[in-house]
Amino acid sequence: MSETCDVAHGAAPADPAVRTLVAVFASPVSRHLLVFARELGYHVALYEPDPARATDGPEGVEADTTLPPLDGTADVVVTDHHRPELGEVLKAALAGEPRWIGVLGNPRHPGPHVAALQGLGVPEADIARVHRPVGLNIGSRTPPEIAIATLAGLLADRNNRPGGFDF
Repeated sequence: MSETCDVAHGAAPADPAVRTLVAVFASPVSRHLLVFARELGYHVALYEPDPARATDGPEGVEADTTLPPLDGTADVVVTDHHRPELGEVLKAALAGEPRWIGVLGNPRHPGPHVAALQGLGVPEADIARVHRPVGLNIGSRTPPEIAIATLAGLLADRNNRPGGFDF
């Protein structure tokens, strides 16, 4: 068998680089996102700054009320764009230099993260590093569908592929 076949059959690791997925804010989407990401080989973390909500993670994933260290191996997905601490969380994440940062939200509506970050004095170049919308455009509506679309987009980006049906 070829190396590609070994990977597809689970006989070899798909990617030697350790990847981390940090889901920000406990939510139905973050629960599915973390479970599916773990199955894809990511190290997973749930960052929930509100201790009262920190118990709403998937089984086996402890929520942390402080942002974990972020570096070039980390992908950060903000799963709730309505939270008042959105700007502060994104500013802290941008300072950690993760590989990728995205905020879930309907692409037909302006992203509230832009005004929140501008209000905190974050430079436009850093604001532009925050992706929105995230994931592949597959018409996702439910939390599991949104998680799958998000992870598919992250995998396409990580593997330098366009995603979708554009080959």
